[in-house]
Amino acid sequence: MTPSLIVLGAIIAFVLVVVSKGIRIVQQAQVVIIERLGKFHSTLQSGVNFILPILDKPREIDWRFSMVLPSGDIAVRRYKTIRIDLREAVYDFPRQSVITKDNVVTEINALIYYQVTDPVRAVYEIANLPDAIEKLTQTTLRNVIGEMDLDETLASRDTINAKLRAILDEATNKWGVKVNRVELQDISPPRDIKDAMEKQMRAERERRATIITAEADKQSRILEAEGIKAAAINKAEGDKQARILNAEAEAEARLKVAQAESNAIATISESIGKSGGDPAQYLIAIRYIEALKEMVSGQNNKVVYLPYEATGILGSLGGIRELLAGAGSQAAKSPQPK
Repeated sequence: MTPSLIVLGAIIAFVLVVVSKGIRIVQQAQVVIIERLGKFHSTLQSGVNFILPILDKPREIDWRFSMVLPSGDIAVRRYKTIRIDLREAVYDFPRQSVITKDNVVTEINALIYYQVTDPVRAVYEIANLPDAIEKLTQTTLRNVIGEMDLDETLASRDTINAKLRAILDEATNKWGVKVNRVELQDISPPRDIKDAMEKQMRAERERRATIITAEADKQSRILEAEGIKAAAINKAEGDKQARILNAEAEAEARLKVAQAESNAIATISESIGKSGGDPAQYLIAIRYIEALKEMVSGQNNKVVYLPYEATGILGSLGGIRELLAGAGSQAAKSPQPK
């Protein structure tokens, strides 16, 4: 092989190496930061890109990847890469101890969802972006939890998440990162605190059960009393209506009897008056006869004493009979209407 062919082959190999080093294929949702002679030059977007291998060089960044092991522990793998992922990512931080406002030490682990919006600032504004986000989240979480009691911490997860997201989003904006969500995954108070909380919860449930039972008993008694009251009112109304009806019936009966007696007296007076007799004497005699009948028909057989005036009236019964007979004969002799 001649020297010219060797030189030509070397040139071709060099060109091929340069071309292969100059072609960069970037995947979708990823970017690569290119520095030329140690200074930022450009950002390679997704697709095929060309650089000068000798002058241009991709900038390496520190990154991390966390995963949950079957045992429940979090394994973190650190590595260097030239590709910055623009998709939303999640960090699962290990448990950390925080102190509440009422001096209770509890363990909390959090999840943070973030997204790189400016790759240039994410590379040049912060030395190690994942570690910076983790430390910032931990310190912010301690500050937020330190302002709350344990009960408030357990019952205000949404409030804590909103405060953390607002603080982290404002702090990481300088780094070209947007924090979308922060979630408290688990809050674990000490064992003695858990036992005390369980006892308190059990006592509270028993208190509520006692109150509900008392309220039910109270309502039952109120309803029973109202039922008795309504029954008594209805009974009183019934008795009232019955008495009114009885009184009206008795009054009507008395009116009927009085009307009948009035008609009878009028008829007797008219008959006796036509015969020339005294109707008053006749009526008095009739009343004495009725009274005598009642006295004689008593259950006890006793001697009955009549007053002197009664004997005189009884002696005139024959006269009454004659008056009635005369009245009857006169009525028979009177001409009949045609």
